[in-house]
Amino acid sequence: MAFVISFAFLLLFPVVAQSQSVEFVFNGFSGREENLTTVGASIIKSSGLLRLTNSSKNVIGHAFYEDPIQIISRDSSLFPNASSFSTSFVFAIVPPGSGEGGYGLAFTLSPAKQFPGAQAGHFLGILNPSNDKIPSNHLFAVEFDTVKGFEEVSDSEGNHVGININSMSSVANKPASYSVDGSETHEEEVKLVSGDPIQAWIEYDGVKKFVNVTIAPSTKAKPTLPLISHPIDLTPILKETMYIGFSASTGKKASSHYILGWSFSLNGAAPPLNLSLLPSPPAKEKSASSFKPTVIAVIATLSAFTLILLGALFSLTLYKMMGHYESLEEWEIDCPHRFRYKDLHAATKGFKESEIIGAGGFGEVYKGTLPATGSEVAVKKIVRNSATGMREFAAEIESLGRLRHKNLVNLQGWCKRTNDLLIVYDYIPNGSLDSLIYKPKPNFVLNWEKRFNVLKGIASGLLYLHEEWEQVVIHRDVKSSNVLIDAEMNARLGDFGLARLYDHDILSHTTNVVGTIGYIAPELARTGKVSTSSDVFAYGILLLEVVTGRRPIGSNNFILVDWVIERHQMGQILDVVDPKLNSTCVVEEVEMVLELGLLCSHQNPEARPTVRQVTRYLSGDDPLPNVDDWGSVDSRSFSEMNSRLLEVISGDTITSTYISSTTGGISTGSIGSGR
Repeated sequence: MAFVISFAFLLLFPVVAQSQSVEFVFNGFSGREENLTTVGASIIKSSGLLRLTNSSKNVIGHAFYEDPIQIISRDSSLFPNASSFSTSFVFAIVPPGSGEGGYGLAFTLSPAKQFPGAQAGHFLGILNPSNDKIPSNHLFAVEFDTVKGFEEVSDSEGNHVGININSMSSVANKPASYSVDGSETHEEEVKLVSGDPIQAWIEYDGVKKFVNVTIAPSTKAKPTLPLISHPIDLTPILKETMYIGFSASTGKKASSHYILGWSFSLNGAAPPLNLSLLPSPPAKEKSASSFKPTVIAVIATLSAFTLILLGALFSLTLYKMMGHYESLEEWEIDCPHRFRYKDLHAATKGFKESEIIGAGGFGEVYKGTLPATGSEVAVKKIVRNSATGMREFAAEIESLGRLRHKNLVNLQGWCKRTNDLLIVYDYIPNGSLDSLIYKPKPNFVLNWEKRFNVLKGIASGLLYLHEEWEQVVIHRDVKSSNVLIDAEMNARLGDFGLARLYDHDILSHTTNVVGTIGYIAPELARTGKVSTSSDVFAYGILLLEVVTGRRPIGSNNFILVDWVIERHQMGQILDVVDPKLNSTCVVEEVEMVLELGLLCSHQNPEARPTVRQVTRYLSGDDPLPNVDDWGSVDSRSFSEMNSRLLEVISGDTITSTYISSTTGGISTGSIGSGR
């Protein structure tokens, strides 16, 4: 009887489940947002604009809030419900100087921050013909498209707004416009591809089950009447946790897509944007028809300046010959900020020797203070005499400069002057993990909580490199001296001087063996083929190193992996824990990390987990698998492996020490030069 009464009460008075509260506002973008991920063609410009795509054809760009949000509340198992949410953003679609612009952008809720196999053009970088209209997409999107023609014979001007569910076919759409006086009969068209800032509001009511979409020029107040009001229950469509962000693409037609500001709130109204703080979109490119002075005036002007131009060209030639000219090459145009040489020269006090905080295989690292902002940076000065080497390194920076993750060292920009390439990074004040473990300041001990947090942070950074960026990035030199600790004691993986990039689903090819003795996976000596598994091996060694406070190799043929395996087999695995930790560690976490370190550094690459599996083990989402054979490498085989490595890399440079690119932390036995 009590059950019947309770059930009847629930029917009459359903429990309204509350999910987590998420709220943020970006009044422009600085490039230092740790909770914002850009993928593909998306970059954050120095002007504060988030550019999703440039005006190249057939490109895709994504930008996502880093953390997933719990959109389906689970406080009551009987009544799961999609939570209300509200978002507001200002965007601009800038047309090309000639020809028609296209395509569009979309605000999305998706189960992941990537859309594998997504196509450009009409698919807006979200879906493709094979997965369009599939319920398992769990996709909600609001598109702002300038081209009409999806599933039609030809493309034509579209200029519309639509609500999409698991498909690029809209369940509701209307021409882009806004209500002037709250009346449906008095609407003004909004030209999406005008290049002017446009504000959009998207609001979902999780109780009444409908979506409102409203747009207006950023100079206008929010209209009282939404453009689209569509009834829909998102509960069966969305998954429990979703990622929020933007996707844009170009096709045969191309425009540049920008986000100027963005706010969001779960279970509340999105915070209002401060429009006065938002950056301005780039000026519209003028077409040839914009430049039509009289023919006589043009000829007269050109004639008058002929001698002046000749003189200027002559002076510029002399200036370049003297080595003071900084040319802007094509690879620099769409990359992070390009610094002036004189500013970096002043920041480092003329590259004074006293400002050196590190040195490595590529050059010296200086601490600097930028004169304009007063912010501290690390400046790596690389001297390249080979023009081919300069081109290779420029291509590397063009790609790696777009990496943005809270657990990676941020590349701020660079400057090229004659044979010098200056790379500017964030300055990381607490130095390297290596120095904090082996050479800590007096009365300082890196406790277990901080060590565990560091290990989880590096795993998160590697997951971004291996799976979440537009290409696969294999770091090839994961080690404690390349893990830097910021002011909040968070880990940042740095020094991408040896990294290699591959397209997803493309196997790596044979390359020179590079890295640091002790962290190099044994299969590299046999095949020379790097893979994400070789990064996992080095990460496994790092796990053991952080727990034990011992280096990977030592005197008297000491091998860290074998030592830990031996103690594990004897049932004494806790004997390897760094004595400096005393009794502050959590025994269950320590045992799990040690066993995970052995699993990651397994001699057999197929036995190692992926980084995604590693993150799930560290977060406690999955238990570690049972392992019968840990694949230990004895001292003799290890010596033979090292001899094989030295044979493989004969001719490469071997240094006894290697210092981090952004701090002075020292590690051991690095192998350089091969790329």
